[in-house]
Amino acid sequence: MTDEERAATAGASDHTPDHASADVLDEAVSAFVEDFAYAWGAAGNPRMEGRVLALLLIVDEPYLSSARIADLLQASAGAVSMSTRALVNLGFLKRHAIPGDRSHYFRTEDDVWGGFLAGERDYVRRINSTLEFGLDVLPEDASRPRTRLTNALRYMTWLVGHHRKMLAEWQEYRDSTLAADAQAADARAAGAPAVDAPDREPGS
Repeated sequence: MTDEERAATAGASDHTPDHASADVLDEAVSAFVEDFAYAWGAAGNPRMEGRVLALLLIVDEPYLSSARIADLLQASAGAVSMSTRALVNLGFLKRHAIPGDRSHYFRTEDDVWGGFLAGERDYVRRINSTLEFGLDVLPEDASRPRTRLTNALRYMTWLVGHHRKMLAEWQEYRDSTLAADAQAADARAAGAPAVDAPDREPGS
């Protein structure tokens, strides 16, 4: 890591914990990273992507450079580059620019999966465009291929609307539970007996 990168990451936050500022992750954080990566890989995704995402989720820094990610994960620059690119495309990571600094920086939103859901709608729209192109180039008498592409297009069109509904429901659920947590914290601070908010399923 260059002196410039060290200075940039060192000044990123005045509240950086020891496990984020050290050259290696502490044992508990490393265990979280590897457990998350295992779960990520069990879903059929590259485990390295899971390690990168887990790191950005757990460290208390607003962003990390790709070189810093490689240092903390003890991974190659190439593996980090491939993983960050994939995670950005999926909507899990955001690129972060620092004026005058040519290093590559990445961050996560506070609502990582909400951002993924919003980004996935963009992917569905791109697939829609491709399916429409396929229908344009198929001859009218190619009934079976046209049926397959038409059903795929209908599914993707439905999915865009479903994603919109899911995202709205998730945001409502997120905000209501955050408000309930804040009220409970205020009650504890005031010395009043806390009343636990009833658990409820999203959309209920």
